[in-house]
Amino acid sequence: QVQLVESGGGLVQAGGSLRLSCAASGRFFSINDMGWYRQAPGKQRELVATITSGGSTNYADSVKGRFTISRDNAKNTVYVQMNSLKPDDTAVYYCNAHYSPNYFQRGLEVWGQGTLVTVSS
Repeated sequence: QVQLVESGGGLVQAGGSLRLSCAASGRFFSINDMGWYRQAPGKQRELVATITSGGSTNYADSVKGRFTISRDNAKNTVYVQMNSLKPDDTAVYYCNAHYSPNYFQRGLEVWGQGTLVTVSS
């Protein structure tokens, strides 16, 4: 069983910055891909950014150049540094991880509880 705990959300003015963190804990063999998704009111959940265990990254076009995803494999933690925030970035941000519970299994998925980011104009 793996749990993800997010932190770092809050209220910020447009143009400001926030850093979200997500730590994985519990029993697992390895944490594989990790990522951030977001869901704005009345909209579907969408990709923000993902990062593999080897450090390869992928970003939504809407955040390229403004957000940076990173991870600390020793701490099983993923971060997203969000700069030049816009009101359109307002959403609940969810951490996601794919993990292997043991040597023989992979590809299980877990979500965090979400953290609210509000960007005021």
